[in-house]
This record gives sequence, C-alpha cells and structure tokens, in this order.
Amino acid sequence: MTDDTLAKIEARIKGSDAINEDKRRELQDLLAKLRAEVSNLAETRPEQAQSITQLTDISTKEATRREEKNPAVLEESLGTLERSVEEFEVTHPRLVQIVNAISSTLANLGI
Repeated sequence: MTDDTLAKIEARIKGSDAINEDKRRELQDLLAKLRAEVSNLAETRPEQAQSITQLTDISTKEATRREEKNPAVLEESLGTLERSVEEFEVTHPRLVQIVNAISSTLANLGI
C-alpha cells in the first residue's frame, strides 16, 4: 500500500504544471529517500509507515493544486504530516529530516 501511494505522489509531482523543474527534481529526490526510510519503518511499524505516506499524499495534493488552493488547508496538512513523525526523532532521525524537507518544499511551492 505504501508503495502504491508513493507511486501516486511521484506521478502527481511529475505531471504537475504547478512545480518548476528545480523543485520537481528536489521533490523526486526527497521522495526516493522517503521511500527507503518508510520501507525501513514498515518492517516494525507498518501502520505508521502507511500513515506517513498517506499524509504526504494529501499534502502533495494540496500543494500542487492549480485552482482553488487553500493555504490554510495546506498548512494544516503539512503540520499533521510533521507531527506524525515527531515520535521517530530518536529512532528514525533521517525519516524526520526527510519529511521536514518535503514539508518545507511543498509549503514554498505557492510562494
């Protein structure tokens, strides 16, 4: 399930005209790293791994909307994504770093 969700995110980023080429490459790189980290997490905490990928999907969907973009909804979805990994600060610090980088990049798409 997490692989399917990550594939959807990658397709959305690849096909979005709301993202310039530099940001697209940056997000694709971050998603490749996220895939590896979520795969590791899924071995011991599959529900959390799935939740993180679903929240990343929601945040990406909000950030790449061309029309009717609601900054409050984007901010809330990114905040929820960031909070979802807080408990992994010690055990999976790279996961936290990657999610925070994705959140930051998505938040800056609308600027």
